[in-house]
Amino acid sequence: MSVAVTSFAIFAASQVGTPGPANMALMATGARFGFRAALPFVAGVVIGKQLVIWPVGFGLMELAERAPWIFTALRYVSAAYIIWLAWKVANMRLGAQREEGAAPGFIAGLVVHPLNPKAWAMIVGGFTAFVTPGTPVLEATIAIALVLLICQLLLHPVWTLAGDGIARTVAGTRLEPYLMWTLAGLTVASVLFVLFGGGT
Repeated sequence: MSVAVTSFAIFAASQVGTPGPANMALMATGARFGFRAALPFVAGVVIGKQLVIWPVGFGLMELAERAPWIFTALRYVSAAYIIWLAWKVANMRLGAQREEGAAPGFIAGLVVHPLNPKAWAMIVGGFTAFVTPGTPVLEATIAIALVLLICQLLLHPVWTLAGDGIARTVAGTRLEPYLMWTLAGLTVASVLFVLFGGGT
């Protein structure tokens, strides 16, 4: 193949498995609503990345070269949206509230990665660093999409389950508000790092 699949898989696992806006949202959702209730949201997050991968593979990179300001604007709009989500997380409380309201569903999860600057950076980096020039577009896009899908299916539920487990420990205690503010702070920090620290 003309895609360095093994190398990209290592890169993808390191990115999907580390803290970022999506994983912080998954952890917070698991903490707020429990693992099972969060599964539709998890599924939406997993599928949502495909909504970024395929347009990038089929020409969005060329548009980025012609009109880079569009993608600069998108990064900041995305960051603002995720910071707003972080503010909501910071003010959530667990415990009794787990029984109230509905967990964010599939559609809510679907928009996380299209609005996630880390996801865009990861996918663009995948195409530019691990695909040999001249590789057929379909072959390259399928390889990138499948590797990321497998990584997400394995690692995103782990973050959600971790949130659920943490919540069961701290819900209703004095540590609860500190947990939610910490999750929110990590979300904001991950966005700022992607925007200004050169991270992916």
